[in-house]
Amino acid sequence: MYYAIGIMSGTSLDGVDAALVKIEGRGVATQVELIGFTTTEIPESLKAEIKRAVKPTTGTVDLLCSLNFKLGYLFADAAKAVCRESGFPIEKVDFIASHGQTVWHIPKPNGEFARSTLQIGEPAVIAYETGVKVISNFRTMDVAAGGEGAPLVPYSEFVLYASPDENVALQNIGGIGNVTVLPSTGNMADVYAFDTGPGNMIIDEVMQRLYGRPYDEGGKIAASGTVNTEMLDELMSHPYISMPLPKSTGREMFGEQYTIAMLERWGSLPAADLVATATAFTARTIAEAYRRFVIPKWPIGRTVLGGGGAHNATLRRMLAEELPGVKVMTQDEIGLSSDAKEAIAFAIMGNETMYGYPSNVCSATGASCPVILGNITPAPRKE
Repeated sequence: MYYAIGIMSGTSLDGVDAALVKIEGRGVATQVELIGFTTTEIPESLKAEIKRAVKPTTGTVDLLCSLNFKLGYLFADAAKAVCRESGFPIEKVDFIASHGQTVWHIPKPNGEFARSTLQIGEPAVIAYETGVKVISNFRTMDVAAGGEGAPLVPYSEFVLYASPDENVALQNIGGIGNVTVLPSTGNMADVYAFDTGPGNMIIDEVMQRLYGRPYDEGGKIAASGTVNTEMLDELMSHPYISMPLPKSTGREMFGEQYTIAMLERWGSLPAADLVATATAFTARTIAEAYRRFVIPKWPIGRTVLGGGGAHNATLRRMLAEELPGVKVMTQDEIGLSSDAKEAIAFAIMGNETMYGYPSNVCSATGASCPVILGNITPAPRKE
């Protein structure tokens, strides 16, 4: 049995999630109890640095070097915060599982560039500041084994959500959208997952640029606008939509540069219509992914939404309209936390690493074999 903290900082930059959990057992026998959950705000100055770091034209080596340590301090603060708010002594924590902040992801070899992925947030800083062992860099071993290093959450989803009664899709909507398909067979080899495309990333960037707000709360702005079908059709022509599996994407494909080009092309439309169309784009990319890659093989009865996008009522409605034969529901509706889902997932993967077992799902990432994920940074000895 371990007490662990899972830390997740996603591409949406909406905060650092920290989940304090009690974990017993491993594999399909894993039992997880959520003790506490917090989201630590990312300071605006640090957000600006992250956005500079993820652009090839501004992501300089000195910026990345400094940002790696700054994020380490931020993640350590998040770990301390969840313990403090839960009234739980951090000295009792056995390990911290930190996903890190993705700054670049090359899922397939591309010209001179090797298949690779880079998450930063120095684990030595986290370990020193908290006095706790840290497991980090979960994606790199899967990439070394020939996988895309994403998505990684399918292992935890299989452990926690697989049902013998129906095929279930678990749809996370963070900065990027990703789905895990859990067939009712109960066989890990049948599980697969992939990134469906943009999640909140484009919507948030449009909101920031046109309204000066970080996101569309509850989807209210989108609800007030009208979807422009011509613009939506053009967005749906993006080659990622039809790319075969396995596949993964990120800010390098649907980030700020993409949104700037989109606004230059369609900026004459009313602002609310642009938000509505960006929201419809996310809904349709998810639905189209299901129609192409999920439903023909495993007809699903329901999809369970997690991540920040689960709170967007307009996005939920649009997705339900796109998938009339599928029940669209949220993690919260089944008694679990939409916000804590990914942080808990990395705590579960850290638990497998502590036991010395693999936690990648090869059918999701394309890796050649199951591998133990993560680098372990021991707790420092402070005199």
